[in-house]
Amino acid sequence: MAISKAKELGVDGCIIPTAGNAGVAMAAYCARAGLQAVVVMPRHTPQAFKEECYWYGAEVELVDGLISDCGARVRQRNANGALLDISTLKEPYRLEGKKTMGYEIAEQLNWTLPDVLLYPAGGGTGLIGIWKAFQEMKQLGWLAPDVKLPRMVAVQAENCCPLLETYEGRQLNCHSYQGRATLANGLAVPHPLGESMMLRVLRESKGTVVAVSDEDMLAGMRDLGKDEGLFVAPEGGAVWMAARHLLATGWLHRDENVLLLNTGSGQKYMDNVAGRAAG
Repeated sequence: MAISKAKELGVDGCIIPTAGNAGVAMAAYCARAGLQAVVVMPRHTPQAFKEECYWYGAEVELVDGLISDCGARVRQRNANGALLDISTLKEPYRLEGKKTMGYEIAEQLNWTLPDVLLYPAGGGTGLIGIWKAFQEMKQLGWLAPDVKLPRMVAVQAENCCPLLETYEGRQLNCHSYQGRATLANGLAVPHPLGESMMLRVLRESKGTVVAVSDEDMLAGMRDLGKDEGLFVAPEGGAVWMAARHLLATGWLHRDENVLLLNTGSGQKYMDNVAGRAAG
């Protein structure tokens, strides 16, 4: 959505700080649109993400640190505004693209919704976009008046869980939070710009936040691999383990319809998880 609008508006190129997936997507769409693509990612990002960006013809700059450090580099490098900054929530179009997940969920469930929805939330556009779609469908009459909106669960990494710290009142906001790298690169977002919007989604939906350790992410990946034949990203493993935790604590109930969203393939994370299939 963002690249389509950039092309329509006559932009020459785009720049993005990324933990992996968003940078690859931007590079691919910029290649198709004939736009310059500059991708700034942490040096420790798995090689598969870097390679894809190279193959799409993007310029890749590697930065020591997390995505917040990449964001600072993007602002420095693009100080003259020559490129469209596709950073999370720095433009209005990526959120509209993420919103389509909410439409697809309702359509595939025959215009009903799950009782609970778990989403891996780093920057938070997926969580925010899906909730936006649900509310719009209610207003449009696409959902019956008696359809309840799901409780939304933001899943984070224990190594980088600024939303959880704010949600539970241990800090005023994420501005000074110190995060660490994690197996789930997409969750290593220490200063999410959309923190207040994510908190509003959790408040309005009566949802919650769960943080998952790297070891539990690996355990979740193993569970889904051997039991379901799904090789999910560490983010997907985190969502599965978060659901198990919420079930054990009684926050989730076995008779509820629960939707878990996985946001990537484990194959791209082999640098992070190779040799760790055995528990």
